[in-house]
Order: sequence, then C-alpha cells, then structure tokens
Amino acid sequence: MVRVSRWGAILSLCLLGAGVALTWQLAMRWYHTPLATLSQPTVIELASGESLSKLAARLATQGVISHPRWWVAIARLEHKAAHVRAGEYVLVPGTSPAGVLDQLVEGRVWLHPVTLVEGWSFATARAALEANPLLKHVGMGLSDDALMARLGLGGLKPEGQFFPDTYRVARGTTDLELWTLAHSHLQSELTRIWQSRQPNLPLANPYEALILASLIEKETAQVDERPRIAAVFINRLRKGMRLQTDPTVIYGLGQAYQGTLHRVDLTTDTAYNTYTRMGLPPTPIALPGAAALQAAVQPADSAALYFVASGQGDGRHVFSGSLLEHNKAVQHYLHARRALEASP
Repeated sequence: MVRVSRWGAILSLCLLGAGVALTWQLAMRWYHTPLATLSQPTVIELASGESLSKLAARLATQGVISHPRWWVAIARLEHKAAHVRAGEYVLVPGTSPAGVLDQLVEGRVWLHPVTLVEGWSFATARAALEANPLLKHVGMGLSDDALMARLGLGGLKPEGQFFPDTYRVARGTTDLELWTLAHSHLQSELTRIWQSRQPNLPLANPYEALILASLIEKETAQVDERPRIAAVFINRLRKGMRLQTDPTVIYGLGQAYQGTLHRVDLTTDTAYNTYTRMGLPPTPIALPGAAALQAAVQPADSAALYFVASGQGDGRHVFSGSLLEHNKAVQHYLHARRALEASP
C-alpha cells in the first residue's frame, strides 16, 4: 500500500506539473497573440495610484482582456507590474496583451493636439487654453504679469512670446507646461531665423524682428505676399516713414474696437497707433508663425512703400512705389469693393 501511494503521489505531481506547464504555454501564447476584442482603437485609462490588478479587472469587465489573472501574473513574473505609468492609452487593433503592458510600462500615453493659431493675440490664445478640458489649469485667474512670473519670464510682456503650432500633450498637462513649451519653441525659431537675416536691416535685435513679424502676420494670410509686405515696412523704417498699418491701431484700441475701423481711430493716439507714432509698436500684436518671422528678416527685393487690398475678396494686395500709384490702387479697391457689395 505504501509503495502504491508513493507512485500515486509521483503520478499526481507529474500530472500537476504537466497541467501547469500546459497552462503556462497557453498563457504565453495568449499573452503574445493580438487581442481579438480590439476591432477598433480603444482608449483605456490607468488612474494615478491604481494597481495593475484593478486595471486588469476593469478591462476584463469591458471585454478588452479575457484572462486578467494571467496578464497580472506574467507582468509580476517579468517585474513590470510595479512599473506601469498612469495616463490615457490608445490600444490599436493588432495589439497583444504583451503590447498593452509594454505601452503602460513605457508610458506611451495618448497625446492630444492643442493648437495655438497664427495671428491670435495672447488674450485669445489664453482664453482658448483656459477653455481646453484636456489641460490642468493651474494658471487660471492669474494676471498676465503674474502668469509670466510663474513661467520664469517676469518683466516680459506675453504678447508674441509663444510660438503658434499644434502641440501634442497628455491629458492633465498643465497650462504652465504648455506655455513653457510654446515659449521655448518661439525662442528656438526666433534664434534660428534671426541668424539668417539679411545684412543692414533696420532692426536692432530679435525682439524687433518678432514685433515686425507680428505686423506681417496680421496684414496677410497669403504666404507668398509676406516678404513683399515685409519689404514695405522695412523700406518705410529706412526712410523714417510711419508704418501706418491698421492692425496696430486695432490692437491699441483693445475692447473699444467693435469690428469697424473709423477715420477718427487713425488719429487717436495710443502706444500702438503707427499712424501717429514713428517706428515699430512697443510689443508684438499677435503670435507670428514661421513664415512671418522669416519674411521679417528676409524681405523681398522691392522698392514698394505702399500696399492696399486688391478689392477682389481674395485676401491679396496691390503694391506701389509711389503715393500717386497707391492712390490709384486705393480708388480701384474702393470701386471693386462697391461692385462686390452691389452684386447679388
């Protein structure tokens, strides 16, 4: 009886070992096989402080992971369970349970686009960020000066200091982190473009190039016209002429501007009225993009001193080298605009 019991125990252990080995083989095959449940991209979230076990149970309830215990056991054996990172993740079709775990460990979180638009004022950009639910708003309620101080930019006016681009950030990124990223990008672009400037420009430093670029940005959305617009401003600066650009007047009016610029506005002095004051305004008036920055330091080879809208509603301009030519272009613009307004 004793001898039979020993062999029975040995047989039981062998069967148990075989069962464990088979189970492990099946588990590893499942672990490296694409999840059949992922027929389309699926967003999951690992909350801060949440364990892999809790996430596995939730994913099993959602039908994403079919063997949550296998998944957690393998993660522990691979010493990965304690190294998963909180955040949102996108699981794409073809991802295996091993691939899901790798995403969590490597922190390959879902990055959302947040866009700062060329030509926006800082006030518009700030309002857009404060309304964005993806961001954590730690700068909400701060004055512009206090916000700049929090960014380590105390004493610097915020207008134009942030590069307009689409930034891809994780949910929960703070607004201060986004502003810091955009300012660093602006500094990098401005430094690079300033180094490529034409010689003998009437611009004393990169900041003046930034101011000029903001005027160009607001004057035209036509990329090919920006060097020609820049040439007009550069030519005027060289000749000691006022820049006489409407966007600076509008910026100086602030909330008093209601959508229509009147003749009296052109003669009402503000720090930004380039009809009443010589030279560049004291700060940028918008967020200039790369094309406007490039145009500011590499203006077209042109003797033009004036420009006016073509009047065709296409956003383009007519450039003139003399006041006589410009006055004719203005009359043509007025005639074209009246014709467009009269057409059904």
